[in-house]
Amino acid sequence: MPTIRVDLMEGRTVDQKRALVKAITQAVVDTLGARPESVDVLLFDVKRHDWATGGELWSDKRPG
Repeated sequence: MPTIRVDLMEGRTVDQKRALVKAITQAVVDTLGARPESVDVLLFDVKRHDWATGGELWSDKRPG
């Protein structure tokens, strides 16, 4: 059973997440030949102050 973990910066809608897990599941089915019901997708929302890129917290970044 493939299990896919996806870390997302918080703020995505349920509809966006629904579309994402459907697309990921289909990609696993197409690529690995798994049955859709055997594919688990775990979504983790991460707050901007808990995510950093290039040594800078996303909560500290200026827009634009």
